[in-house]
Amino acid sequence: MLKALLLASSLISASALAFDLPENTLDAGKVKAGGKAVVLLGSGVSQGQAAPDFKVADGDFTAVTLADFERRAVLISVVPSLDTGTCSLQTKHFNEQVADKFPDVAMLTISADLPFAQKRFCKAENIDKVKTLSDSVWHSFGENYGLLIKDMGLLSRAIFVLDKDHRVVYKQLVENLSKEPDYDPVVKALEQL
Repeated sequence: MLKALLLASSLISASALAFDLPENTLDAGKVKAGGKAVVLLGSGVSQGQAAPDFKVADGDFTAVTLADFERRAVLISVVPSLDTGTCSLQTKHFNEQVADKFPDVAMLTISADLPFAQKRFCKAENIDKVKTLSDSVWHSFGENYGLLIKDMGLLSRAIFVLDKDHRVVYKQLVENLSKEPDYDPVVKALEQL
């Protein structure tokens, strides 16, 4: 898993890795890769706060922002790279096990994968209920949510549930990059919307 993540991060251009962002002190030391703590860059997000806006790209490189989901609850599933086993499982889980139960919730998966790679993945894996979005162009999601992994250019695995007013009602920062999130509390948070 770690080798796959490192390989995926090497595909990101060198210019994309030159981030000049502060460290996320809110979540410092909470995420590990291969048993070693990783440094997260950007502003951390706390449960209860207004969700920060972001600008990401869809499969056609069209900009998508949080405002595009106005007055809708939103689930944001964040993965390092869709081309790894755990990230694929996480995305398939929300597409196959969760999306149909909550049709009024916008289901998003955000990664640093390039939009065309996300599009290829969705076609190959029949991902049709979760919208995949790329942070590879503007990096504002990783920066605004404090999930950009220093020296890797990837996003840390996390889940956010936002209510219709886009307040963060649930946050799960997965402690080990190679592990899936705990899905049960995510579903409970969605049920309480």
